[in-house]
Amino acid sequence: MPLGTLDRTAPPLFNQGPSALSRLIFFSALSLFLMVADARFDVVKPLRTAVGAVLYPVQWLAMKPVEGVIGARRYLADLGSAQRAEDEARRAMALQSQRANQADELARENARLRAMLELRQKTPVPGRAAEVLFDAADPYTRKVVLDQGLTQGIVAGSPVIDERGVLGQVTQVQPFSSEATLVVDRELSIPVQNTRTGARGLAFGDASGSGMELRFTSAHADVQEGDLLATSGVDGVYPAGMPVARVARIERRAESAFARIWCEPLAQTVSPRYVMVLAPVGQPAPTDAGAAHPPAAAKAPMPAPHKPPPWVRPGRGGSP
Repeated sequence: MPLGTLDRTAPPLFNQGPSALSRLIFFSALSLFLMVADARFDVVKPLRTAVGAVLYPVQWLAMKPVEGVIGARRYLADLGSAQRAEDEARRAMALQSQRANQADELARENARLRAMLELRQKTPVPGRAAEVLFDAADPYTRKVVLDQGLTQGIVAGSPVIDERGVLGQVTQVQPFSSEATLVVDRELSIPVQNTRTGARGLAFGDASGSGMELRFTSAHADVQEGDLLATSGVDGVYPAGMPVARVARIERRAESAFARIWCEPLAQTVSPRYVMVLAPVGQPAPTDAGAAHPPAAAKAPMPAPHKPPPWVRPGRGGSP
């Protein structure tokens, strides 16, 4: 083959164009120019705005999963904190309700104690405050157990009152406690006097154990609903003039000579808390051993026969 027919140019495979250094210098200069032009004259601002407008939906869609995860975490955190705050608020509300109930109870007890102290100042006999521990175990009686006993000077027969009136009488005394029978017990009786008319009577606890009954009162006696019954003082136990009950209902029957009179006790006979135990008004006088056998020369007068009080004589009618 003749040498003149050979192509002396490099094949396209080896055609490299501008060198890498030349392109680096060119693009560096172009970048520097564009930065200076954009900083000085805002040349690229319209292009940047157009590109930002085109890429905003893509950016919005790309951020939604991230925002969802962040929102879910924030929701769970807020839900947990809200539940904890609700629990704390409920506990605080329960505590405040308990404190409010305690404050109300203390206020009521303070009012009862103040009223009891005022009633104590009006009574002529000494007494001491006591707290009711619990009701007696016998379901057929109305009795309570007090926290005062022989060591505190409590004796059997002592009247028990509260801030409203007569509550009962001490019937059994232990060294450190005592048992008081309430006025609504059917075995307890109190001589009373109608403060309006002055008529005397005998009040018993009724069979239901919740009220009182004025017995042995004539059907024609002047008794009205609402009359106040106070202690008459003739028994030597209760001080005279202490409120006991108020007449609630009167039943007069033609076939009976006596009226049935139901009364409501003024004292708090249901779950009492604090009471006042008074000393009995009448104390037995000590016996004289020398007077039991007088000298033969001295003629002792014949003693009068002892007659029991009318309020303890069974079968007697009328008011004592």
